[in-house]
Amino acid sequence: MPLELASRLDKIGRDELPRLLRDMPKCELHIHIEGSLEPELIFALAQRNGVALAYPSVEALRDAYAFTDLQSFLDIYYAGASVLLKEEDFFDMAMAYFRKAAADNVVHAELFFDPQTHTDRGVPFKTVIDGLTRASETAQRELGLSSALILCFLRHLSEEAALATLEEALPYRDQFIGVGLDSSERGHPPEKFARVFARCRELGLHLVAHAGEEGPAEYIETALDLLKVERIDHGVRCVEKPALVERLAAEQVPLTVCPLSNIKLCVFSSMDQHNIGALLEAGLKVTVNSDDPAYFGGYMNENFDAVFNGLPQLGPRHAYQLALNSIEASFASDEAKSAWVEKLDRVFADAG
Repeated sequence: MPLELASRLDKIGRDELPRLLRDMPKCELHIHIEGSLEPELIFALAQRNGVALAYPSVEALRDAYAFTDLQSFLDIYYAGASVLLKEEDFFDMAMAYFRKAAADNVVHAELFFDPQTHTDRGVPFKTVIDGLTRASETAQRELGLSSALILCFLRHLSEEAALATLEEALPYRDQFIGVGLDSSERGHPPEKFARVFARCRELGLHLVAHAGEEGPAEYIETALDLLKVERIDHGVRCVEKPALVERLAAEQVPLTVCPLSNIKLCVFSSMDQHNIGALLEAGLKVTVNSDDPAYFGGYMNENFDAVFNGLPQLGPRHAYQLALNSIEASFASDEAKSAWVEKLDRVFADAG
């Protein structure tokens, strides 16, 4: 950070925050593309593909979004994904997300996708990844938004199923940059997937994993030590172990925190109870992300607004740090990161 900018950050008034949060470039590192499937598009795709839904209307489906925990959300999530059958469906879903992300000044997005959710329904892996890849290329060309795909294994299924999915994906190795671990965390510790992550490490793939959302802090440690992940998705329960917080700060392990998701799934009762501010103050490389925005009530800028409205102790310096963290924690090229940081610096230099 330029010295002049560093000295200015604390002088920028909070009244500037709405504009700064809107205009600052940011990277989204925790977005499940299937979780961006809005009810309106679910119904449109259901009609296009002749799929019968359990809900009579868009409004009835939205009314079902009263989740009490991760599993109650996943039940609806998988039902929504049932309308995705053709390459064009995956393209349309991803492009709808990219347009919203670009409007929020997201400059780079690393999309999680769950092939097992689709291949187990008979949808070919090629259909899934080709639709998403074509959308990524279109978003770069038409919106100037760069992106990458991260293949996620469903942790409620077996490691054998994950290994089979990896083998099925290898012919398309150039279309995804890494692997992750998502779905139900409780009862499915990271060590369950030690072999498949070791194989992915041999293949030179980036490694990330959900840990410390509903699962305990120990899952974060296991994901780091056994799976050798580079980023922790969620990670908010790290505070249960002070030594882990110190480690995460010292090693600058990125945490891809999803504030509105955490409230919707009752990880925290309200935003003023969220620990993202405390994690920032402890020196952790925290980022803000939307997780499953169609289900949790907000895309990137809505998550930023919710955090800064709910935690008034946070100001422009924290906003800058969160955006910078997202850029630094991305798997983008150093050249691209430098350009985004320069743009970020300009946005804050022009404030006040």
